Amino acid sequence: MSTIGLVLRASARDLARNRWLIAYAAGFWAVTEALFYFGGSGPQVILSLLNAVLFVVPLVALVFGTAHVHASREFIEMLLSQPLSRRSVFAGLYLGLALPLTAAFLLGAGVPLLLHGAAADAPRLALVLLATGGALLTLTFAALAMVIALATDDRLRGMMLALGAWFVLTLAYDGAVLVLVSAMGDWPLERPLLALMLLNPVDVARVLVLTALDASALLGYTGALFRRVFGSALGPAVAVAALSAWAAIPVLVARRRFLRRDF
Repeated sequence: MSTIGLVLRASARDLARNRWLIAYAAGFWAVTEALFYFGGSGPQVILSLLNAVLFVVPLVALVFGTAHVHASREFIEMLLSQPLSRRSVFAGLYLGLALPLTAAFLLGAGVPLLLHGAAADAPRLALVLLATGGALLTLTFAALAMVIALATDDRLRGMMLALGAWFVLTLAYDGAVLVLVSAMGDWPLERPLLALMLLNPVDVARVLVLTALDASALLGYTGALFRRVFGSALGPAVAVAALSAWAAIPVLVARRRFLRRDF
């Protein structure tokens, strides 16, 4: 078996036994079941579940990922003491973190939706885009967690940086955009605002799912602008491409830090 496969299997086996990861999947399952229990239809459940995805997935990926990398420091040092490629070790560590988190999300949120027949009530594209958005957000924030964990040896500081990144990208960013729109309402801001939206993976994931649903009122100013510029056909493709770039860039940054870091 290759180095990547060996490290991936060891990391995934360790995470699969982690009670927090199991609780993460069970929590999404319970929330989805509760939404159906209280009378929600397919589109309503997807809209409500989207809000949970946008807040919970980045938080769990950042906090859990940062803690996992710090806890695996001795394991990483042991691997690097062997005649193994650093690139392969990093790839195995990242995939061993990101894939179990992605699987937990897809099982916890996706299986209940399919069991309740949401595909028959809601547009299938919305289900696919919800799964795609959640998975890409997991990959993105797992990579950001590795960047943070590799940047500091202090676990408390790393956790604070992770929570700060979550707060900025999920809460403060949209508030700053609203302030900018209010302060510069007389200026042509369409292109700058579109660029600002694409610079936030949480906003991109939100627009990605809402473009497949009849929820124009929930798109917001930047989402409506995105839909008007790219249309309902091209929009999802652009959003997936932007999220894919967001998933790739932090991985490259984390990889560079890992290759240069003196453990």
